[in-house]
Amino acid sequence: MSANTKIDFLYLSEPDMIKAGVTDMPQCVDAMEEMFELLYKGDYRMAGANNDSHGAMITFPEESPFPMMPKPTADRRLMAMPAYLGGDFQTCGVKWYGSNIANREKGLPRSILMFILNDVETGAPLAYMSANLLSAYRTGAVPGVGARHLARKDSKVIGLLGPGVMGKTAVAAFISECPEIDTIKVKGRGQKSLDSFMTWVAATYPQIKTVQVVDTIEEIVRDSDIVTYCNSGETGDPSTYPEVKREWVKPGAFLAMPAYCRLDAAMEQNDVRKVLDNTGLYQAWFEEAPKPAHHHIPIIGVRFMDMIEEGLITLDNLEDIGKIVAGDAPGRKNDEEIIIMSVGGMPVEDVAWGTKLYRNALEQGIGVSLNLWETPALN
Repeated sequence: MSANTKIDFLYLSEPDMIKAGVTDMPQCVDAMEEMFELLYKGDYRMAGANNDSHGAMITFPEESPFPMMPKPTADRRLMAMPAYLGGDFQTCGVKWYGSNIANREKGLPRSILMFILNDVETGAPLAYMSANLLSAYRTGAVPGVGARHLARKDSKVIGLLGPGVMGKTAVAAFISECPEIDTIKVKGRGQKSLDSFMTWVAATYPQIKTVQVVDTIEEIVRDSDIVTYCNSGETGDPSTYPEVKREWVKPGAFLAMPAYCRLDAAMEQNDVRKVLDNTGLYQAWFEEAPKPAHHHIPIIGVRFMDMIEEGLITLDNLEDIGKIVAGDAPGRKNDEEIIIMSVGGMPVEDVAWGTKLYRNALEQGIGVSLNLWETPALN
């Protein structure tokens, strides 16, 4: 009997992804929680010899003899982010990440993303999907997992720096986990993004009674139950990264930081709990980056790695959200403790949410089936 060599795969456009449920934040938070437990158990792989690398990025020189070669301008990234995830997923995939802050001048998103999902056994493609919403919602859902376990359930006020896509999805996740939220304080760079955010909140979350635009980062943080920085910028000088000062932070606050951030000395003390989305990710980043690593990777978890190197803390001072999700470490212990969670973003998150959406699409007949071949020309 001859083998069936035909390979078809599913193409999912952005409208298809919406039909398949990509914007269903509670379900996305559930998927991320399931993923974190697999990370804690070790049932995953990412890039690099350490299996924890964020991905492989093309870098461009400041000066090149080739006039058409791109310059290393702000937020310019061409990057492949592969991962395998076990458990009930048993899939692998890679997100191709193209980004340039100058895209905004063309009316395009800063990042344009695609994701390919593959069969683990054969490597054959299962789906090729639009990934801007996939990436945005899985990024927002990770702070949502943090809020599920680490925020006070009676949280009412969110302080948000950066009202763009990441800010919107983080807010969506916080509201899904803390239903008493009724106030958002927001600071943005321009009126266009603020107007877009306020329109989105009004249309999506009528329970939000107050959206207050503030002028300073201090106002973002003060009296907020949940704080998140979702800003973008240029790396290199941590003194330019937006700061969190301990005197601003309300007792019992939960801070989820997926973007540029620095802490004052008081916030770096051991009585502030420091949680990572995946300890191995930050160790891999620290291995790969010049030192101090926080100059090159502005995520606060990388600063924690620098602090270990400087002898200011030990690895035992850091906690892993996967261990908390699995029930092997406590979540919030009391109403007064301050907890900060670093969110780095990982391709296993894309695999987790992408797999769920692919299965939804198959069940609901969403997307376009495309043929790779009936029989390969070379075999």
